[in-house]
Parts: sequence; structure tokens; C-alpha cells
Amino acid sequence: MKLPDLPPEPPRALRLRLDRDALAENWRVLDRLSGGARAGAAVKADAYGLGTAEAVPVLQAAGARDFFVAHWCEAAAVLAHVPAGQVSVLHGPLTAQDAAYAKATGVKPVINSLRQARLWIDAGGGPCDLMVDTGMNRLGLPMDQLGDPLIGALEIDVLLSHLASADEDSALNEVQLARFTSVCTQVPSRRRSLANSAGISLGGRYAFDLTRPGLALYGGIPCPALNGQIRQVGYPQAAILQTRTIQPGDTVGYNAIFTAEREMRVGVASLGYADGFLRCWGNEGFLLHKGVRLPLLGKISMDMVVVDLEAAPDVHEGDWADVPYDLPQAAAITGLSQYELLTVIGRRFARI
Repeated sequence: MKLPDLPPEPPRALRLRLDRDALAENWRVLDRLSGGARAGAAVKADAYGLGTAEAVPVLQAAGARDFFVAHWCEAAAVLAHVPAGQVSVLHGPLTAQDAAYAKATGVKPVINSLRQARLWIDAGGGPCDLMVDTGMNRLGLPMDQLGDPLIGALEIDVLLSHLASADEDSALNEVQLARFTSVCTQVPSRRRSLANSAGISLGGRYAFDLTRPGLALYGGIPCPALNGQIRQVGYPQAAILQTRTIQPGDTVGYNAIFTAEREMRVGVASLGYADGFLRCWGNEGFLLHKGVRLPLLGKISMDMVVVDLEAAPDVHEGDWADVPYDLPQAAAITGLSQYELLTVIGRRFARI
């Protein structure tokens, strides 16, 4: 059934401001810290929740030329902004249809197994990347299969591995570095890549030819070495839908877990767990208005949260409240990882 022509969508009650200058500068910082290597960009999961359509052009303009997504369904959004040969799909071809899609679009599959190598060769082959497992025990070709003729038949652009513990002082980092260095002597490739955001801070020995920052591009700080160098990128805001005055003894929200001890002026903000503002914010959480804290009251609902307006008498319906999204601080409040905080951001936010 064809829908009638609709008027323009009204302004949304949720918005996510993307600081493009901060995103570009974060890439430049990480590229500089990569030394002789060039920084790429992990843009999987909708650019870690901030929006592929918004983030990829900024990263490309800053200088990024290698973009990594996880799923085949993520490739088209990146291809709208960059040439096909600059896009790699980390999960590789699971089916012949995946391999055919890569051939048709020019996107590079990341080969993770002998089966995937066979799928790619049977599809006609061509430039691809190869992921080798050096200790993560996730996706990646086992090192004892490097000598298989299928691997020798691949046209490998980037030879990759992934660090499991780059964000901490772990002996596994040196183990993986030694293993990957050995892999590089066994497998011909145009370029080599090991370091993620935290791996960049481990120094030049880990950089090789290409680094693959993700979290730090978007304002995350995975290790102390990046403190003071990475800027916040995403700034979520929610509109105040309603203000009201409640009386002593009144309760707020589901299960009535908050009871007012005095007359209070409260606000209902257009924000809930369906938008990625999960209930783990509840114990110590707050919103902000002009830098003033608005403590959360009661349980967070699917689409709404109630805040105490005592400290902000100037807040009225239609005003905006800021969600405190400095990622290390938000992680401390919620117990979520910085990765989770980014990737749970909902699609109801207007990206501005």
C-alpha cells in the first residue's frame, strides 16, 4: 500500500550533536601517534553509534583512507562516501553470496579461515585482507594454517591481527607482537596492521604500516596514555516534555522506588532505555542544564526519565537537557564500557 505524501517530519525531541572538529582532530592525533604508519578508521556499528553518514566524510576529509566494518550490510553506507577499495568487511564471506557481493562492489573481504579463502577464490579472487589469530581466539586464521596453498593463492592487501589486551599492561601484548612479526615473514602482503586505539599507544613496534583506531576516534580513552589527547565527540540531548510539582509522599515512576520527602518541581525528559539510556544510569545518574545537575528520580522508563529541577528553576517545557557523555566518566557512573555507551545510542536521536 502506497502511503500518501507526508509533511516534513517535526523536529525530534532527542538530538545528538557530533563535534566534527573533535572527530577530525582525534583521527589526526592517532595518525600522528602511529608514527610511520597511517591510521585507518573502524566505522562498524554505525561509526560506533555516532552515525556513519556523519562520521565517514569527516574522517575521509581528515585523511583516513582505510575503513573497516564488521557486517556486509554495513558496507553500502560507507560506500556512499568513499571508494570501494578503501572498505574492508571484517567478518569475511560466510556464503558464496557474500563473496559475490564483494566482487560486485569492490569491497575487500577480510579472510578469516581456509573456508573463507576457498569462497573468495571460487568467486574469482582479487584484493582481500587476511586476519591471522595471534592470541585473541576470536575470528582469524590459526597460525598453523599459514602454509596452506589456499593462503598462498590470495592477493593480500592488508595482513591483520588483533590485540586482546592492548588497554592494559599485559605480557600477552609482547607475545602477540612476536607472533605477528613471525606471521609477516611467512605471508606476503602489501601492508600489515596490528594496533587498535590502545595498541597505538604501545609504540612504534606495534604500528607496522596501518593502525585501526575505533573507540578513540569517537572520544573513548582506552588507556591512560591517551588522556588529554582525545576529545569528546558525541553530545546527546533530550527535550523536557513536561514539568510538574509533586507533593511529600508522592512517588515517581515504575514500582514507586522514589518517594518525595518535600514539595518538588520535577521534569520529564524525552529519553529512556529504548534510546540507550539504560537503567544502570539510575543510581548516580543525572542530566545537565547549563552545567547544573538534574538528578534522576525513580526508574528510567522506555521513553522517559524524570529529573529533579530544584537546582534549575529556569527549566521549562521544550528546553534541552544534556546527557553527560564524557565516556570515561559515564563508564564510571554506569558500569558500562565506553564501547557499550557509544553503541547503545538509539536511532531516535537526530544527528546534528
